[in-house]
Order: sequence, then structure tokens, then C-alpha cells
Amino acid sequence: MSKRVAVVLSGCGFYDGAEIYEATLTLLHLSQAGAQVQCFAPDIPQMHVVNHLTGEVVADETRNVLVEAARLTRGNIKAVTAAHEKDFDALIVPGGFGAAKNLCDFAINGAAMQVQKDFLAFAQSMHKAGKPVGLICIAPAMAAAICGGGVKTTIGDDAGTAAAVNATGAKHCECAVQDICVDRDKKLVTTPAYMLAQSIAEADTGIKKLVAEVLALA
Repeated sequence: MSKRVAVVLSGCGFYDGAEIYEATLTLLHLSQAGAQVQCFAPDIPQMHVVNHLTGEVVADETRNVLVEAARLTRGNIKAVTAAHEKDFDALIVPGGFGAAKNLCDFAINGAAMQVQKDFLAFAQSMHKAGKPVGLICIAPAMAAAICGGGVKTTIGDDAGTAAAVNATGAKHCECAVQDICVDRDKKLVTTPAYMLAQSIAEADTGIKKLVAEVLALA
């Protein structure tokens, strides 16, 4: 029987939303594995809008996280309030700055971050039900909020970010771009992806392993 996987996106575009390559690679490997996938995103305003050509914040523009994420899913997406643990076997969250700006505010507040309440409620319900969670790139900053203190996680090898992750209550493990960090007790799988990747091919190596491990744990 094919596994049912929820994928939560944080917008569209790595500066202010979901990292497009990470999201696409996740969906590709899930499809190739025969998984049934439903995408979700919070129906909330983005923290801000960034011009991806210049990297500058567009001060007078607002966008909606769910509407933007729909670009990545050809419109097949639902508000995260419609996500229910009983309907899924696993959860995966691609990265991009949106994970640290829209799903939580780690990009602003570091270890004192708050996680978006609707996403957190769903993610915690999946964890409490013993279902595996995969977090990619900067999304593992939310590991302790979702899975509890002491959970093993990785954002790669950046010392400053790793220290902030440890300060949330997680236990950071240094990890190469092509590898994954697995906490088997808490069923959390993480990979650095574009925290370290210099190409889409590099990002793919870890994401492919993460998807396979999440499905194996489901």
C-alpha cells in the first residue's frame, strides 16, 4: 500500500518562501516512490516579499503564503488547517527562508522563535502519533518545537546556526550535504540541502536519501 505523505510549503522562492528546487526534488522522489502526496501551506501573509533578482525587500508589496505555494503545486494545495494526522503516514517540510520566516520566525528571533500555530499543531500531532517527519535545509530549526527537547537534527555545519538550534533544545549533528541525520527514537529525518549545496545535484543527494528514509520509517 502506498504511503500517504503531507508536504508543507512556506511560499515560493528561497528568499521569502519555499526553496523551489528542494520542494520540486521532494515531490519528484515521493512520486517516483509511489507515495500519495498532498501539499499544504498556511493561509497567512508572508513576512515580507523579496525581489529575487536583486535580493531586496519590496516594501510596498504583500503576498499570501498559500497562494504563492500554489505556484509550486500547479494549484493542488490546501490550507494547513485542513491537514489531519489520521489522513497521513508522514510529513516532509522543504526549506527556503520561508520556513524560517513564515512557518516560524527563526530568521528574526533565533532560538526564541515562535512556530506558526496551525502548522505546529499539525506537525506535533504527526509526531505524537509516532509518524515520521522530514525537515530540509533550515526547517530543522523547528525540530525541538515539533519533536521535543533532545531531538537529533542538522542544518549542516554552520556553527552560529547550529548554536541557535541547540539553544532551542535540539541536539545538532554536523552533516555533509549528501547525508542525512536520523533520530530513530523520535522518527525525525533531516538534511542540509541548500544550507550547504552548491548545485541542484548536490541538494538532490541528501533529499533523495531523506525521502527514502522517511518512507521507510512510515
